Amino acid sequence: MIRLTSPRRWFSIEHPARPASPRAGNASVVEIRATPTADRHAKLEALREALRATGGCLIAYSGGADSTLLLAVAADVLADRCVAVTARSMLFPEHELRRASEIAALLGVRHRVVDFDQLAIPAIAENSPRRCYHCKHALARMLWEVAREHGLEHVADGAVVDDLGDYRPGLQATREAGIISPMIDAGITKADVTALSEERGLPTAGLPSMACYASRIPYGTTLDAEAVGRVARAEAALSALGYTRLRVRHHGDIARIELPVEAVEDAARGPARSMIVDAAKAAGYVYVTLDLEGYRTGSLNEGLVEEG
Repeated sequence: MIRLTSPRRWFSIEHPARPASPRAGNASVVEIRATPTADRHAKLEALREALRATGGCLIAYSGGADSTLLLAVAADVLADRCVAVTARSMLFPEHELRRASEIAALLGVRHRVVDFDQLAIPAIAENSPRRCYHCKHALARMLWEVAREHGLEHVADGAVVDDLGDYRPGLQATREAGIISPMIDAGITKADVTALSEERGLPTAGLPSMACYASRIPYGTTLDAEAVGRVARAEAALSALGYTRLRVRHHGDIARIELPVEAVEDAARGPARSMIVDAAKAAGYVYVTLDLEGYRTGSLNEGLVEEG
């Protein structure tokens, strides 16, 4: 059961007089950028103003820390002119979908779940470095369909400033599709998300980032149900052992496991080693390795140079 630790503080919902809804694609209503010296509360206010200016918005909602903060602020300022949409996909754990549904209900936000079979789209399944670009474009089309059903002219995602530092073709796709990133425009970082979520009592405060399972599989290796299933089973088993920050990188029959650096030494010896090996082999891997560089997001992007 998910609970808000500070429900009274959070549920002071405003019902502002709504301005006329701007035309879709008018980026001027969301280009509110925090100055370098602005503190996180000023950034939060910039986010609130950007969302209020939309007059109504669909939130692309994963149930993670970033999109939960965005959804909570949107619920605060937009009330019933806010709809959350989550994609159901085998590239994400089922428990994330359940968490998203529970949190949306706690926030009092209408929540739609749409089925999204990325593996049926050749441009995604071939797993090129542009995979995320094609995936985000396909998802954007679905989000806009739902937005139109609800009479909404804006779709927003939970991208933050830190997301600009890695190879992110998905960001290019969302912008081409007219999806706004109001937390980037407000200057909000991962650290801001954690602090603001803690202040608001959101259950996702400090939640580790969760990229899709495709990010565990090297570019050029075709995405299929078998490979994705191995990764999913291995990560679920390791999570059950108590590891909350981890990645299982799929290299055919080899599982390259990333754990926090401080956990690597213990994981390589004694009972922990045996349990990790058993978990990975039960998931279908033949060989099990520990990455000595430790847990990090985007490790399969290392050495990748974006063209253009």
